[in-house]
Amino acid sequence: MIDCRILPARFAAQRKAPLSSSDTETDTTTIETPTFAELGLPVALVQTMRNQGITAPFPIQAATIGDALAGRDVLGRGPTGSGKTLAFGLPMLTRLTGSSSKPGRPRGLVLVPTRELASQIEKALDEAALSLGLRVYSVVGGAPIKRQADRLARGVDLLIATPGRLDDLIKQGAASLSDVAITALDEADHMADMGFLPQVTKLLDRTPKEGQRLLFSATLDGDVDKLVKRYLHNPVTHSTAPPAAAVSTMSHHLLYVRDKFVKRDVATEIAARDGLTIMFVRTKHGADRLAKQLRGAGVAAGSLHGGKAQNNRTRTLAAFADGSVPVLVTTDVAARGIHIDGVSLVVHFDPPAEHKAYLHRAGRTARAGEEGVVVTLVTGEERKDVNAMTRKAGISVDGVEVRPGDRKLIDITGARRPSGVPLATPGAPAQEQPAKTRTAGGGRPRRGKTAAEAASSARGASGGARRDRPATGERRDRPTGESRGRKPAGAGHARTGDTPMNSRRRTARPAGASGGRNRSAN
Repeated sequence: MIDCRILPARFAAQRKAPLSSSDTETDTTTIETPTFAELGLPVALVQTMRNQGITAPFPIQAATIGDALAGRDVLGRGPTGSGKTLAFGLPMLTRLTGSSSKPGRPRGLVLVPTRELASQIEKALDEAALSLGLRVYSVVGGAPIKRQADRLARGVDLLIATPGRLDDLIKQGAASLSDVAITALDEADHMADMGFLPQVTKLLDRTPKEGQRLLFSATLDGDVDKLVKRYLHNPVTHSTAPPAAAVSTMSHHLLYVRDKFVKRDVATEIAARDGLTIMFVRTKHGADRLAKQLRGAGVAAGSLHGGKAQNNRTRTLAAFADGSVPVLVTTDVAARGIHIDGVSLVVHFDPPAEHKAYLHRAGRTARAGEEGVVVTLVTGEERKDVNAMTRKAGISVDGVEVRPGDRKLIDITGARRPSGVPLATPGAPAQEQPAKTRTAGGGRPRRGKTAAEAASSARGASGGARRDRPATGERRDRPTGESRGRKPAGAGHARTGDTPMNSRRRTARPAGASGGRNRSAN
């Protein structure tokens, strides 16, 4: 269900007259796109599109695929949701057709900033790859590294990766980039904002210098421009418009609240509305706390951030996408690359620190012609900074004072009073588990127990607890030497990022392999 509107648009058309100068930028919104049959894509891809009911390309795809198929280095600039994934994905698959990759040596590479984006790209390209006899696979932090190494050993043609995990696999000798013929960087500006550039440049240096490079980003300035100058050769640039804030179907509102307590109450009524809502907060703890408060008021809400195990994040997104948990409280980890249809409201519970973050968050709604509302909850001390931020973002909007139950609040957001009936945490067991009866020292019964009680206690300690454990993303297998009921030192960070630290509890790392902390944990 994730990205179900953007995925069909991955099969795009090319421009009839490719640019000949790297200094020329094309506004793709004015270009007439040819049919898929005119593209020159393999017949198998055209048939795959037809089977999926795909009939028209997005502008960025129509503009870039021709140059990418011709082997040119390409810069694609467009807002999130403009269809960049398939703009680089289809030509990459097409150019990889006709030969196979050696074990651990992919021929195509896509670098992305987040685990969720990697997973979505893999899903978006998998069917197209199969139609061409190619193998696509993603490697990310928070997943068992040994399983990833084993999969690479069986051969992967197009590898999608987050920088930290790929670097870790290379250090372990499980992957080599020496055969990479074409590389794509997706959400390059986001990787720069998250501090991934040192890892990205290190990985690009491992690819052949003569290889083709495709770079897609919402902006092409600052650190992204440094990447372009260093790694792309005479690139052509294609741009789509408008920016997220200028989308005609998106409305923006500043909701002034008296203090943080009123903000919480207002947010609760907003969350109780009908429809899918994303609420952005500043910290991981803030996401968990707000989601817990909403559930306590009777609102089905889930939290998403870099501190969650990967399977937990996947379940949370799936529940949000299918509407069973209609409120997603998240840090900026979801502001880019998470494409879910039908999000009608974005709430900045904590205003973002800068205008680019505002635009990235806002881009989760009003996608592909749908209508969407973006509201920012602003306390008195935040007004000055928020007003400056919205001006930088190019948004002209007046603020309005609101309190719980206000007609203005209802008209803007559809807010309503929640049921007040507390809801269980998603994934929690339906009934409370019985108290454990063994001591900290092991499974011996406490003094005074009967033999039957002792036997029951021993059975519960040895196997029952493990079988009854809810599916919360916790490990079921305990490494040798690890004590019962206690996580090893540092286990709280074992799955928070995309760096080698994530693999420490899953597989042994060779001596000398270092593990830097991932900047994408938020």
